[in-house]
Amino acid sequence: MTLADERIERLHALAADAASAGHDDRAREYVRLARRVAERNRRSLPRRFKRFSCDACDAYLRPGRNCRVRTQDGHVVLTCDCGSQARYPYR
Repeated sequence: MTLADERIERLHALAADAASAGHDDRAREYVRLARRVAERNRRSLPRRFKRFSCDACDAYLRPGRNCRVRTQDGHVVLTCDCGSQARYPYR
């Protein structure tokens, strides 16, 4: 595990803690910073981090708080408060 991977994991934990404490702006900054670290080091974000962050507004998604989760024809549809949707398949 490289230093960039460790930093991304740490930023994921910080974003989750900040979002659960109600500090949405701070969580958004952690998500933006993690994306920049991943891009700079040519790394991809971990799947659990990618699925719980909005691509449009960089918000850390908390189901029931700032995003809606629905299932539809073999897909999970996450709808952020900003209006963007993400679809992920399930078996």
